[in-house]
Amino acid sequence: MNDFFRIKELPETEMMAGIRRRAVWTEGAMVTFFCFAPGSVVPEHKHPHEQITVVTRGTLEFTLDGETRILCAGDGVRIRSNVLHAARALEEMAEAFDAWSPPRDDYKTAG
Repeated sequence: MNDFFRIKELPETEMMAGIRRRAVWTEGAMVTFFCFAPGSVVPEHKHPHEQITVVTRGTLEFTLDGETRILCAGDGVRIRSNVLHAARALEEMAEAFDAWSPPRDDYKTAG
């Protein structure tokens, strides 16, 4: 694996309808890059991984542990282990990146 990368050249996975994901990782760290079609939804869920999400384009409605906020480019959220959360893209395409600890094996793709 080459240590230098371009986001647009990382392998892309359609995570669910309208949501595409690219990932880069090392043994101890992972960053994923998401593109959300307008109106696409990440249903409420939780996982043992800690997560930090930063919106880089568009707007996401984000619910964390029952509290809902609108996140615009430059806004973010910290998600602790096993806390329920969900996201929904509003009327325009949105992009965000997530940092993970530990890396998610289920998000690793060939490359």
